[in-house]
Amino acid sequence: MMAARYPMGTVGVLALLLSTLPLTGCPKKQLVTFDNDGVLNAKIRRTDYGVPHIKADNLESLSFGIGYAFAQDNACMLLDIVARYNSRRSQYYGPDKVPGSGDSANLITDFSYLALGIREQAEAGYDQLTDTTQAMLSGYSKGFNLYLDHTGSDNLDPQCAGQPWVQPIDDLDMLTALLGTALLPGAGNFLAPIFLAAPPNTSYLPTPVTPAGAAALRPERTLPQVDAQAVAQQATLPSTAGANPQELGSNAWAIGGDLSANGRGLLLANPHFPHSGILRFWQFHSTIPGVLDVLGASLSGTPGMVNLGFNKHLAWSHTYSTAEHFIVYQLDLADSDPSGMTYLVDGEPRTIEQRTLTLNVAVGPNTVLPFSKTVYYSDFGPMLVAPEVLPWGNDQPGRFVAYSIKDVNRENFDIVDHWMAMNLARNMEEFKQSFVNFDGVLFNNTLAVDRVGNSFYIDDSTVPDLSAVAEQALRTDPTLQQARELLGFSVLPGNASVFDFSGPVPYERAPKLERRDFVQNSNDSYWLTNPAEPLADHSILYGKTGVTQSLRSRMSQAMLRDSTGPDGRFNLDDLQASLFSERAYLAEAVLADLVTLCQAQGDTPVEVETSVEDESTTVAVNIADACSSLSQWDGRYQKDRRGAHVFREFAQQFALAPQWVNPFDPNDPTNTPNTLDPNPSVLQQLAKAVLVLEAAGVAPDATLGEVQFVEYTQPDGTPSGEKLPWEGANNVEGGFNVFRSIAEDSSLIPRHVYPPLPGSQISAEGQGYQVSQGSSWIMLVNFTRKGPVARGLMTYSQSIDPRSPHRDDQTRLYSEAPRLRPLYFSEKDIRAHTISEINLSYPLP
Repeated sequence: MMAARYPMGTVGVLALLLSTLPLTGCPKKQLVTFDNDGVLNAKIRRTDYGVPHIKADNLESLSFGIGYAFAQDNACMLLDIVARYNSRRSQYYGPDKVPGSGDSANLITDFSYLALGIREQAEAGYDQLTDTTQAMLSGYSKGFNLYLDHTGSDNLDPQCAGQPWVQPIDDLDMLTALLGTALLPGAGNFLAPIFLAAPPNTSYLPTPVTPAGAAALRPERTLPQVDAQAVAQQATLPSTAGANPQELGSNAWAIGGDLSANGRGLLLANPHFPHSGILRFWQFHSTIPGVLDVLGASLSGTPGMVNLGFNKHLAWSHTYSTAEHFIVYQLDLADSDPSGMTYLVDGEPRTIEQRTLTLNVAVGPNTVLPFSKTVYYSDFGPMLVAPEVLPWGNDQPGRFVAYSIKDVNRENFDIVDHWMAMNLARNMEEFKQSFVNFDGVLFNNTLAVDRVGNSFYIDDSTVPDLSAVAEQALRTDPTLQQARELLGFSVLPGNASVFDFSGPVPYERAPKLERRDFVQNSNDSYWLTNPAEPLADHSILYGKTGVTQSLRSRMSQAMLRDSTGPDGRFNLDDLQASLFSERAYLAEAVLADLVTLCQAQGDTPVEVETSVEDESTTVAVNIADACSSLSQWDGRYQKDRRGAHVFREFAQQFALAPQWVNPFDPNDPTNTPNTLDPNPSVLQQLAKAVLVLEAAGVAPDATLGEVQFVEYTQPDGTPSGEKLPWEGANNVEGGFNVFRSIAEDSSLIPRHVYPPLPGSQISAEGQGYQVSQGSSWIMLVNFTRKGPVARGLMTYSQSIDPRSPHRDDQTRLYSEAPRLRPLYFSEKDIRAHTISEINLSYPLP
């Protein structure tokens, strides 16, 4: 079990006490956690674009109002999240995500989260939670349930109206969902390998609980045949490699007083998360008069605390960290036990534990039966099997081995307390103290500024605290190094206790930096948080230093150098202009040379090797039209630009084999590698790009707005038919404001996906790039003498309900012309822009 750094009760009381002390040390109004009059009361006022401002006089009532407001916008989403992490999908949807396909996706999710024990941990750990966490879980679930009661199941969003999974939720449901979210960058990426894990010659399949249950499975009500190949594909290397298979990303700049126009803090927050599914953000404003006043956005299902936001004193954002949050252990199985159920640690035998888990599965219309499955554990954690990669038995070199995963975020009960401590912080010291007290930021870098112009960076994402021996092994052992490069995560020997870890790296040894000019991150490691002061000498698990930076990171560094105002400093306008400049680093680096090269080629075809029906063939490609489009393009990914998509397809090919004259130089990391090598390979890359566009049926002279779009899905899962033109670049060409398409959003709410062509993100069926991930919650904040001034946008809008006016209002705003709207924080502004108001009251039983 991962314990907090201090006893839970002590930390909670200390954090809340600190949050009530201003700089003078004089007590201010105390934060009240639970309601003390027997009635939960909250006021919800909504301003332009449906943004809720919730006010209450205690945390329980505040979360009650937040839960109600979230349900108004996204009730179906929270119910889907609760079903996922509480292992109820098979009960309501059946075993397969695609009914009858045998993909077993729901069985995999349900049994694997049961195996990870998150519901069991929630039940066992609830009484140990701080009053803060308990009050917020309690209030949020009550508010959500009150909305269900007021609205009725049949009158909900049509995406879930009347469904059997529309059920009231409770505190444990919410806590289980939080514990599941904590595993997102770790064990949550290994659900299929956990499901597949079984000793040699043993089936991993679930079975009916009783013979009577099996007899009840008449032919029309059988558990559909499991497609073993489909299940195995979900455990293949591309799905498990690294801690970030979804390419979750973000940009964040924390500009200090030496670089801001008014000498105070200035923040750019730009997460790149999915536009649908369980990782959508939602904006809200929380107020407890005299105690708490914070505005921002949080992931769906977050019970009341703001993840990325600002108060009167500080503003902060997060980016997805490169750090690792788990270790996969290779177990040396005992030759004396051919069953593969005994492994050795320090020469002593240990037995792999087996447990039988049971869940309900819908096997036919109105028929739900219990099925059981055996799951297996070492002392490190659940066992894994990924065919041909992580076996249980003899591996390719002939060793008798097995694999097990240990996730440092298991049983992380700090999540609510940590973010609430940030929400309540009144100065940078209190903000930093939240990282000393808690380990709840999970998988994020944090960047913050305060009202007096200090900037702060820390990667205090939860990282295993390895021994010096384990660190040295990962750095020097050739076998471990090779495995880490191949798999994208660390594998350590499980045969010696010295390789085990007992908790996270403490605050004192986490990468951090304070400056008065800036700190930044665009999802490379902590190394170049500020190139003037490189960071080094931290655990290898935090990410690489001295390596080539991503094109997006280099774009970020370039804009910090060249996008200030005339005074050499940034203000809000400068930040917004930088964000929506739609620049792309690769285009700035190679476009001119590429055009010169392809113009010299003229109409002479370029011969390239391609595959037709699995057979290699040579094709002659005329690149003249593509070259003409590139010659007229200015390198910006704006809607009216022609040729931008040609360069994107070239960038896809270039990324496979970059052609640089000057290689990477760790002494000049933001400017190298550089200079296009004008060789035949570059022409072949452009020719392959032309072939992709021809296969997609997209002309090379189309505008970006004609080929990049957002399209909503109907409740029945079909496309709406309305494609909203969309501006913005992509990671592959080194954009900053980036978007992409994703096939999987971990939700069962219907969503239409246009399948991309192999090796590209463009779809022939969709005739372009379908946007479903990228810039999501955009927030700019500047502190002034009168307080914070902020702008923002939720690019996919506040609600998923197709009946809501706030399902697409901000989406259309962006589509028309990317811009930001004011974020109303002061009471005066909220009153002036209120479009609705409700007062909620709920007598406690």
